[in-house]
Amino acid sequence: MANQEVYMDIPALLTMAKNFDQRGQTLQRVAKTLEDLSNVLKGTAFMGLVGGMALARVIDFVRPFVERTAEKYVEISSDLTTSVRAYEAGDEQGATRFY
Repeated sequence: MANQEVYMDIPALLTMAKNFDQRGQTLQRVAKTLEDLSNVLKGTAFMGLVGGMALARVIDFVRPFVERTAEKYVEISSDLTTSVRAYEAGDEQGATRFY
């Protein structure tokens, strides 16, 4: 068992990294849209539409979760790409980040 080698499916990991990055970028756009929507709803509250303020509070509660998830997705993408590059370069310590 000590002689067992670990192999990495590089194309699959690069595809995963790309997918995580795309999802992270999408969530960043969603967070920006939620921020804009919240600002519009807060503006309507000053015109007497109190329901808009309630909805803005819900959006303001959800948005940080979306932002943190987006950051994590982009971070995972970077980690996967870095791990693949380290594996390709023969850096055993860098290539073993995920196991």
